[in-house]
Amino acid sequence: MSSVSHFANDIPKRTFPADLTQRRKSLNWNGIVPGVVLVAMITAVAFSARNVSGFALFSPMILAVVAGMIYSNVLGTPVHAKAGIAFSQKRLLRFAIVLLGFQLTLGQVISIGAGGVGIVAATLGATFVFTITLGRLIGVDAKLAQLIAAGTSICGASAIVATNIVTDARDEDVTYAVASITLFGTVAMLGFPIMAPLLGLDQHAFGLWAGASIHEVAQVIGAGFQNGTQSGEIATVAKLTRVAMLAPMVVALGLMARRRSSSEVAARPPMPWFVAAFVAIVALNSLVTVPAEVKSAMALATT
Repeated sequence: MSSVSHFANDIPKRTFPADLTQRRKSLNWNGIVPGVVLVAMITAVAFSARNVSGFALFSPMILAVVAGMIYSNVLGTPVHAKAGIAFSQKRLLRFAIVLLGFQLTLGQVISIGAGGVGIVAATLGATFVFTITLGRLIGVDAKLAQLIAAGTSICGASAIVATNIVTDARDEDVTYAVASITLFGTVAMLGFPIMAPLLGLDQHAFGLWAGASIHEVAQVIGAGFQNGTQSGEIATVAKLTRVAMLAPMVVALGLMARRRSSSEVAARPPMPWFVAAFVAIVALNSLVTVPAEVKSAMALATT
């Protein structure tokens, strides 16, 4: 018997990596569900509010931000809901970035022409650099400035979430960045169509301007089609071209961070899994005809 016991003691015990144990703890669904339900309720309120007269012009995102702010300031954020809110802010938003690929095909990018792509790329780069520089001049935290720059120059909240994998900013900074680009994007959506005749822009020029500068896809569509069908179509394609630049921008930021950061950051892949999945969905959407109903559902899910 003693020999058996000795043999058993010699068998190496199975151990699990610390990150796997931590991942299992982080996916404690009993702690996540209350927060996810709260987020879903606020989202439902935001979508319902659009049916109220006077609110139809506002995107569900800004209505959800306002509803969440009211709830938090009046009732407070329940402690038991914080884990689910964090889960929604990180994991669910990353999944939404993947679904964003159903709105874009390579043919749409090609259709805008080399000149249009050049305008969009130049605007994106200039906006990113200008926002970072302005943030430094007025004393905004560098990580927050980078998040706002990404959201402003690329595609709003989706770009902020993707960039934060590299930036690793506080959750509060992510919230501030999303709220600011949503607010100013809404102002642009309402103001750009008013400015079009004052600036003497035809439908093609206005479409490029709106698509190259307004933050969210829904906001671009709202502003573009207010100025005509041609304007709306061009604005949508220009905006989706910016969305296509999400992947190379995140990869570039990731490579820059790896050069100047700690070994922990350097160990991360330059392209996060959800950005790679986004690229794969764009490729699939370009090669296979996806039913319009599916695209509509995916667009609704990413709103």
